[in-house]
Amino acid sequence: MTIDCSIEEPCEATSLTHGFEAERRGRPLRLGSALFERLKATGLPVECGSGGLTKYNRTIRELPKAHWIDAACVAKSTPDALDIKKVKPLLIKATGHGRRKMCVTDTYGFPKQHKERKGSYLGYRTGDVVKAITPKGTFQGRIAIRHRPSFRVGKVDIHPKYMHRLHRRDGYEYSRERSA
Repeated sequence: MTIDCSIEEPCEATSLTHGFEAERRGRPLRLGSALFERLKATGLPVECGSGGLTKYNRTIRELPKAHWIDAACVAKSTPDALDIKKVKPLLIKATGHGRRKMCVTDTYGFPKQHKERKGSYLGYRTGDVVKAITPKGTFQGRIAIRHRPSFRVGKVDIHPKYMHRLHRRDGYEYSRERSA
């Protein structure tokens, strides 16, 4: 459903095609403009651009397609030369804080073993990123606690005396992308 508006008054976009039509005619949109106004109120330079302008800027500069590169090519103020060879963006993936399952079930859905009530053991929690230097080698990654003095790092069991916490769990996984 669309609403017909005159050119003088702002138009409320109620469908995707109507929003594009209003943008083409130069009418301000209410959809997303509140965010834009709040960003402008911070006093920092804020620019907007269309998807077509972003693609144009990216193809002229012969850059590969990636979301983080598109963010640098959004508006008219994109520099003529972007050096992205040494840039490694931080990738953030939402992993959550676990499940609310009360027990482990078998293939038929019957309870097999109940979950421990405690959320931590020896100061560590599932999802903490640790580095372990053991006689068998060095391991780094997220741990899964089991309520005994032996935690899981990947597919290896490690005693907490070898572990050093690098990052507490916060519901996200962080990694670096290779340079483009």
